[in-house]
Order: sequence, then structure tokens, then C-alpha cells
Amino acid sequence: MNIFFVSLGCDKNLVDSERMLGILNENGYRITDNEENADIIIVNTCCFINDAKEESITTILEMAQYKVEGNLKALIVAGCLAERYKEEILKEIPEVDALLGTSSFPKIIEVINNLLEDGQAHAHFDDLERLPGVGMKRLLSAGSHYAYLKIAEGCDKHCTYCVIPKVRGNYRSVPIEELIKEAEYLADQGVKELILVAQETTLYGQDIYQKKALPELLKKLSQIEGISWIRILYCYPEEITDELIDVIKNEPKVCHYLDIPIQHASDNILKKMGRRTNQQDLVKIINKLRDNIPDIVLRTTLISGFPGETEEDHEELMEFVETMKFDRLGVFTYSKEEDTPAAKMKPQVDEKVKQQRQKEIMELQQEIVFAKAQEMIGHSLDVLIEGKLTDEENVYIGRTYMDAPQVDGYIFISSDEELLSGDMIKATVTAAKDYDLVGDLVKGSVRR
Repeated sequence: MNIFFVSLGCDKNLVDSERMLGILNENGYRITDNEENADIIIVNTCCFINDAKEESITTILEMAQYKVEGNLKALIVAGCLAERYKEEILKEIPEVDALLGTSSFPKIIEVINNLLEDGQAHAHFDDLERLPGVGMKRLLSAGSHYAYLKIAEGCDKHCTYCVIPKVRGNYRSVPIEELIKEAEYLADQGVKELILVAQETTLYGQDIYQKKALPELLKKLSQIEGISWIRILYCYPEEITDELIDVIKNEPKVCHYLDIPIQHASDNILKKMGRRTNQQDLVKIINKLRDNIPDIVLRTTLISGFPGETEEDHEELMEFVETMKFDRLGVFTYSKEEDTPAAKMKPQVDEKVKQQRQKEIMELQQEIVFAKAQEMIGHSLDVLIEGKLTDEENVYIGRTYMDAPQVDGYIFISSDEELLSGDMIKATVTAAKDYDLVGDLVKGSVRR
């Protein structure tokens, strides 16, 4: 049977999708890229913020149309939206034939078999305290040269705006030996870059080893042949230790890149958010990282318009951004999520004010990023080739250690020598164009 798969939301969700695809592939199902020819459509959903919920619902409804316009026999909804709104989905969208919760995706074959046998709606929701999907082979969808390695499930932080503990459960680390096996499998598939993800990577191991074991994990992953880069995302600032900084600094495969979602810089708002840091803590850890690793690239995310955010709080955040000069930065407007403490806080900020504040932060950050890009001209950097620019004969697309896939920029490489996706090369930066760089291949630097 033909299966069409839609994966929405974050890279952590993508790992679950790739595991489901791997199960389906091993059981003889054909994966199609044509919705009209699909016998079964699976939508792995997100519900982190309002926009994500809307995208998930819209996608489900669009896919449901293929019961009329195509060959669709079964529509399966998995992931966070299914976990959070199971009753509502079954009641309001009768075209949905089955639901799979966030811990239940390994049962995808069982669900399909049951649907085909009896034609009845099915729902599977396993205990959120179990650790799903460990040891599964994955069918990579992101491109074989990089892959996400999900090192933990769930979160214990309970920030006042966030629903993740409700839909993903408490923090559960994947044992080191299982992660090493998965990483070795990914390397065998041609993966050059491992990107470590979790709701929070810095707390890895605390639950099963009674210590923060991310430094140990990084050292062991660095020994895997074929892996060139290891990138770390979602590091909560209060959990960054001196040991972790030393490993990032001294392990050659670990990128000098850290994603630190700080959300805000006003102590007033940070306290309301339930965050574990204040502005002084943030300044201290950022300065320590830059002092120890001068070429480190720091990415962060912020929330504008959190309940009770005053113009003074916003100005304080703007000043912080201007002073800290993050290399990469994204801003979300606050999304009011039911069943969270922040949803009940007053006053709620007007939507237009949220968007205006978001725009002001991004305009400021744009100036910072463009100036930093200009400073890179003349530097030689290692580059992982992503592909070829279709409308330019000898121009290739790549990423440096400074850029994570999907969220950061690219470097466009001019080369008379043919390059392949997954090649590691060295390039000299010749120009900067907005968020991206332009460069020339350094002759003799191609590594396959």
C-alpha cells in the first residue's frame, strides 16, 4: 500500500516521523510523495503555539479531501495535537480514522492493521512516562548528510507558557549506549553532522545517571567514524556547566555553536515565565562562553508580548539584544495556551503590540547579523555542502559551523570542481548578502 507522510512542527517531531517511516518501510509499505495516490495518509502534528495548531488542523482537513478526490482509505493523526486534543479531533473531524499519542508511534503497524481489518476508529495513547522509539531504524527525510539525534523526551521545567510537559511528559533521557548505536547507524547511512535535540539537552542524564552526562555523551559520539560535526541545540542557560564548555572547546568534532533559548531579559518577565535565570545570570553565562570559546556562535529565541510585559520590559529586552549581539536570534509573539498559568495572567498584551515589538527586535537583530556577516569576509571556513543552486552553473549551497539547518543562513560557493551533497570543503568568504555568505572553494580541500 502507498503511504503519504506529513511531518509538522519541530525537529524532535521529525525524529518520531523518521522512526515511523522506518517501521513502515521495514514492513513493506511504499512511501509516496503523491497525496492523490496514497492509500493511507499519516499527519504527525504539532500544537506548541496557536500557529502550529492551525497548521496541523488545516493540514488534516486538506488531507481528508483525498477520501473524495483520491484513493485515501485511512487518515491517521499522530503527535502532539492528537495527544492534547484527542476527544475534540474524533468528535469534530470524523474523517480521522485513528489517533496516535506522542509515546505511541511504535504501534503504527498495529494501528494500520486494525483499521484495515475492522474499519473502526482507533486511538492509542501510551503512558507518557515510557520512552518510545529507542533502538529503531529511521528512514531519513532531512537529507542523508545531517540528522537529528533526540537524546531525551519530555520536560520538567514547567515554564508558565508551555504545554510540552502535558503532551510529552516529564524528562526522560535515552541511555548513552542506545544513542551510540543510533549514531553509528546514522553514520553508516552517510550522515556527516549529528544535531543533538531534546526539549532541553543540557539536563541530559540527570534522571538516569544522577548527573549531567552531556559532556560524556559528546566525547563518545566524537569517536564515531564518519561523523564530522556535532551540533547542540536547546541548551538551557542555567544548566551549562564548566565541564560542558570544556568539551565544546576541546573536542574537534563539536561545533562552536550553541542554541540557548533565553525567552526574555527582563527579570520581571523572566520570573512570570517561571524561568530559572535572571538577566545577571544570562550575562554571566554568555560572557563565560565567549571568553572560553572566542569563535562560538550563539543562537537564542525570545518571546514578545508575554502577559504583563510593559514598554519598559520591552525596551530592556531591546537593550539586552543590542548589548549581547547574538549571532542568531528568532522571536515568537506570545501564544496564549489553555491549561497554562500564563493564560490566566493579566493583563494580556494586545496582538498588534506583540507584533510591533517582535518587528522592532528583529529589525535590531538584522543590523547586528548583517554587520557580523561583513566581518567574515576574508575568513576561510569549513563548509558542509547541501546541494547545487539550480539556476547557477557552478554555484553550490552549503553551511558552516555557524549555521544549523532550516533556521540559520547558508554560504553560496563558487566552484569549477563538481561538488556533491555531504562533501566537506574549505571556502574563503568573499562577500556577505543579508543573512547569507558568498565564498570560493579552496582548491584541494574537498573531503568525501
